[in-house]
Amino acid sequence: MIKPFFLALLVAVALPVTATPLGSKHAIVIDEQTGQVLFEKNATDIVPIASLTKLMTAMVVLDAHPDMQEPIEITEEDVDTLKFSSSRVPVGAVLPRHTLLELALMSSDNRAAHALARTYPGGMKNFLVAVRNKSYALNLRRTNIEEPTGLSPFNTSTASDLAKLTMAAARYPEIERITTVSGDLIEVDGSPRHYHNTNRLVGDKNWNILLSKTGFTKEAGRCIVMRVRAAGRDAVMVLLNARATANRTADANVLHRLLTGSHNTEVMAGLHLQ
Repeated sequence: MIKPFFLALLVAVALPVTATPLGSKHAIVIDEQTGQVLFEKNATDIVPIASLTKLMTAMVVLDAHPDMQEPIEITEEDVDTLKFSSSRVPVGAVLPRHTLLELALMSSDNRAAHALARTYPGGMKNFLVAVRNKSYALNLRRTNIEEPTGLSPFNTSTASDLAKLTMAAARYPEIERITTVSGDLIEVDGSPRHYHNTNRLVGDKNWNILLSKTGFTKEAGRCIVMRVRAAGRDAVMVLLNARATANRTADANVLHRLLTGSHNTEVMAGLHLQ
């Protein structure tokens, strides 16, 4: 509940948060410079995270410093037999590792993400060990990742942990670059194909997005993490378990107005909605 004092502050800064409550079940916004939580909603609940997992996959792969030009073949082992999700990357396609990274992050392709983990030095077993070590190093105490795509409902975390993960991913220029392009023309099996960013806010003139990743499964709902620049500040925004993409986008716009509607960090830091 919002205390009367903070309700007055909301009115004072003309933010429509109370008039438009978030549909996402879990959320957090953090000012990167100060570390202050500007907004939170059920931010410590442990929930499935879907393809937000792929940010961890990308970091762990890049940490290994593999040959990013090495050609990798997509095999039957990379096909999703859990959710039977579709992919525009056919079995038998051979793509350089850097292209698989782009497909995994920008268009959230599950076969690409699985192939990256499968070809990790030492294979999938070593990849998962590296994931656990990375989670520990980042102090992600409420995060559990059992596979590289996010298809498993046992890949879980909290909004708070995912904010830390997003800030860590921002230290990788390649992740920032890939996740902030609206689309790309990628050659697959000798044929150029258009792939689009799963976050349609990327490229929106009203947003300055510095890093982005979306996710969706039935268990996780519509999810998104973003690092954004607004009103002279860099902030991390996490939204989990929205009912639909439109709801997730509406929630993101509400929080964006929260960031751009006030330059007073102390005021905004008091807006903790539960």
